[in-house]
Amino acid sequence: MSNDWLEVMDVAHRLGLYSSATMMFGHVETVEDRIEHLGRLRRQQDETGGFTAFICWTFQPENTKLRAEPVGSAEYLRMQALSRVFLDNFTNVQSSWVTQGPKIGQVALRYGANDFGSVMMEENVVSKAGANFRLESQEIENLIREAGYTPRRRNNWYELVD
Repeated sequence: MSNDWLEVMDVAHRLGLYSSATMMFGHVETVEDRIEHLGRLRRQQDETGGFTAFICWTFQPENTKLRAEPVGSAEYLRMQALSRVFLDNFTNVQSSWVTQGPKIGQVALRYGANDFGSVMMEENVVSKAGANFRLESQEIENLIREAGYTPRRRNNWYELVD
């Protein structure tokens, strides 16, 4: 299935469309599976340059049929840091405050993320699985400032708009 997704991304990127790349982890995969996933994304980015950002997030087991012991914030932050180093051809790595909560999302800025994400108008994937964090734009900006950074606004193509 990942081959099909990568093929779709290849076609889209070659047509001039951009997308983000994600990795949900912390259920049945091995560390080797995670590294393979990152490697495949890295190769795709080398070939097309079409990914605007990478976002990793942890499996949210609350309302799913798949059962697995959830990984904690420390494992998320390790994966975040590894992603930044491994995917050095990705300009942007996004923090996953939606699954980790605002404080760990803030800490992720020190573990390789250069993008906090945004206010969610609608989010249907992880919220259905049980993650229900919500933030307003002022809260996001305050978290970024508290972490020692200057908040900036961007569009979907990572062009600054403020």
